[in-house]
Parts: sequence; structure tokens; C-alpha cells
Amino acid sequence: MRIHILGICGTFMAGIACLAKQLGHEVSGCDESVYPPMSTQLQEQGIKLVQGFAAQQLDPEPDIVIVGNAMTRGKAVVEAMLDRGIPYTSGPQWLAEHVLQGRWVLAVAGTHGKTTTSSMLAWVLDRAKLTPGFLIGGIPENFHVSARLGDAPFFVIEADEYDSAFFDKRSKFIHYRPRTLILNNLEYDHADIFPDLAAIQRQFHHLIRTVPNNGLVVAPQADKAIATVLEQGCWTPIEYIGDDDTHWRVELNEQDGSHFTVFCEEKNMGEVCWQLLGMHNVYNALVTIAAARHAGVPVNVSIEALTSFKNVKRRLELIGNVAGIRVYDDFAHHPTAVASTLAGLRAHVGNERIIAVLEFGSYSMRNDVHGDAFAPALARADEVILAQLKSSEHAPDLQAMVAKFSQPTQVCHDVNQLVTNLAKQVQPGDHILIMSNTGFGGVHAKLLDALTSIHQQEMAQ
Repeated sequence: MRIHILGICGTFMAGIACLAKQLGHEVSGCDESVYPPMSTQLQEQGIKLVQGFAAQQLDPEPDIVIVGNAMTRGKAVVEAMLDRGIPYTSGPQWLAEHVLQGRWVLAVAGTHGKTTTSSMLAWVLDRAKLTPGFLIGGIPENFHVSARLGDAPFFVIEADEYDSAFFDKRSKFIHYRPRTLILNNLEYDHADIFPDLAAIQRQFHHLIRTVPNNGLVVAPQADKAIATVLEQGCWTPIEYIGDDDTHWRVELNEQDGSHFTVFCEEKNMGEVCWQLLGMHNVYNALVTIAAARHAGVPVNVSIEALTSFKNVKRRLELIGNVAGIRVYDDFAHHPTAVASTLAGLRAHVGNERIIAVLEFGSYSMRNDVHGDAFAPALARADEVILAQLKSSEHAPDLQAMVAKFSQPTQVCHDVNQLVTNLAKQVQPGDHILIMSNTGFGGVHAKLLDALTSIHQQEMAQ
């Protein structure tokens, strides 16, 4: 079957493309913004990419079009698809019908940590020799691909609350019918889709309604927004994580989260010593262990697997070290995620200088949804750069925001200028944390090139 995918370079749709290719279909797709790591993965899979949304790419006609949720009416390729009566479906619906039927689905939902936790869970099941399938909104270092079919019955999926398509406004995860469900956390986000937190909670409760009685829900006890969802009705056993009175808890052996002890019903189950940092990742590990046990994986096997877990690209990923100046790439774009990432890095590096570079790239950030929350979220950084490359009607006034910060803070609207200024001021021992959910104008490679050039010039003198 010939499948053409609209919006193929989104993390979810790229995974759909890979699964379709592994099923033996001829796969092609188009997108407007094409950048790594997804574009690289697609090319390695032999999937043809088309730049833009021209109607001509439907010649010759594919057997079916899978429509990404970034597609809207008015785009030439969408109008041509509808006018010509070409069969079409959404990514989540195609996945449900062609991959998830008959499988034990382990879904990871929540505002933060979905990609990392999904990657952990897939890795744990893999180390337990269960060879799970998975679809993850990033590229786990342990697998180097974001999706694979795997062996029945287990399939791990990052359960996104975004809508399915322009013709199906339900959250994607409604299609997945999980038996094991992780609810990491729940906050207001995605202002382009949801008017308020209650609207997101409604979708989460619809998800809860699909989990069978013989399934399992794993959730944090202290999350009030999730508690509200569960109070609306839950017909599935729940295992809570948190403090002493919960089913699962941890004790830190190192304050940066790199070493901790796992307890289940107050029984010491073993210690995790791994590469990741931060309490958010400690809790990601805890829900992973609980979910894996539901699928039959002993806790000691999960703990052993986590010691060799390598995280996901763009999750506090150390992408370069030039003359003692370390540069990190992180996907954080919500105040809570920003604060968690910085807390983990600060606990790890102690008093060494951290320069945080935050791009206001997401819809919510560009439309000032989070208000003044970023100043306290960035409090652990020694210096801050706020970057805004795209404006919007309700864009925040970053210059006015600077007054909320207690540390040196500047605003930048040009990537090249940002790189030039930053490369000149950093010193050996500094940590540059770049946080963005976009390609950020290629700032990561440009900064590493600039730092390398300066270092080579200094060595030549």
C-alpha cells in the first residue's frame, strides 16, 4: 500500500511513518519545517520527504493519506485530498487500527516526562527480553529510533493529549485503549488546543474510562489535578507514588538524583545508580518500575535496566564540551519542566556557573500563557538569556520580564547575535543550558562552532 503522510516530521508522525515502513508499506510524506533528529531518522529509513504542502505531491494518488494534527483546512494538499476523495485518516486512528489491535498497550500520559518515561519503560521491557514495540516522541539513545513494531503483546506509547487531526478534535490518547496507564503529572499547557485546565482534565478522564478493570493506573499521590480526574471515576486499580504512605517511594542517596533507593510497600527493592539527574527523572523511574511490574517484569530486573538507560536526545543532553565549556540541549518549555531541569543540573554541578538560554518558541510561551512563572523557574541559573525569534499577537514583553529576574538577564531576537555574544563571555567550567522545543535557528551547532573557533585561535597564539 502507498501511504502519504502530511506533517511527517513531527515527532509522532515520524514514528507513524517508521511503523508503516516496517509493516511493508511504501511511505512518503511532506512537511514545512524539516530538521533533525526526525528528518535524519526518516531519511535513514528510506522514506521520501517532500518540502511544503503543494497539491502536486498527491500525483500519483496514494492509497491513503495519514493527516497530522498540524494540518489545517486551506493548505493546498489538504484541499486536493478532500476534493479528489482520497481516503484519509488521522495518525492515532491508523495506529490503533493497524498496530495496537490485540496488543497490551502501556501508555504514558501527562504534561511533563512522557518521552523520557516512555523510553525508560521500553528499555526496561526490552532488557527483560520482551522485545516491545514502541512509539516515542523523541529518539531514545538506547534504541536510536523513535518507533518499532516489536513482538506481541507489549507496545509502549507516549500518550499525547494534543488533538488527533483537524477532523477529529479528541486527544490522541483516546485511540490507544491502554491496559497499563502512567499519569505522570497534569498542568495547564497547549493553549492553542485547550481553553483551560478543566478541558484537559476532561480528556484525561475520557482516557481513564478506556482502561480495563484488570489494568493498572500509576499516578503521583500529590498531584491535585490528577486527583480531580480520578475523583470523577476510575474503574481500575491505582498504584500511587510519592511519600511514606504511598505504594511506591524513594530515598535519595545523592541529592542530584543520580543514585536512589526504591521502596515498594516499605520494602527495600534495591538501588538505582544511573546517568540521569533531577527528582523529575527519579519519579519517572519509579512509575516505570511500577508499570513494568504490571507487565510481569520483576523489580530487580527493572532496576538493573535503568542503570544502563541513556535517556532521550534533547533531554538535558550534553552535546559538546569545548575547552571545559559544556553545552546542553533540553526540550523544556513549560515553567515546571524548566525548574526541574535546572534543579537537577544545579545539584550535579554545585557552584559552577550555569547560563540558561530559554527560547519562547511554543505556542503557549509565545502567547504569554505562563505569565511571570519563568523568573522563579530560572532562579537556579547564574545568568539568563531570553530568546524570541517569532512574535505573536499576544507575545510577552521580554524586556519588561527582565525586571522580574534577580540575576543578570538579557533578551535576544537574533540567533547569530546570541551566539556571538555568548561565545565571547563564557569561561572554562561554565555550563550553557539551551532550552527550546524547536530547532532554535540551529543555535546549538552554531554555538559549538563558535566556541571551537575561539579555542583554536587561543591555542594558536
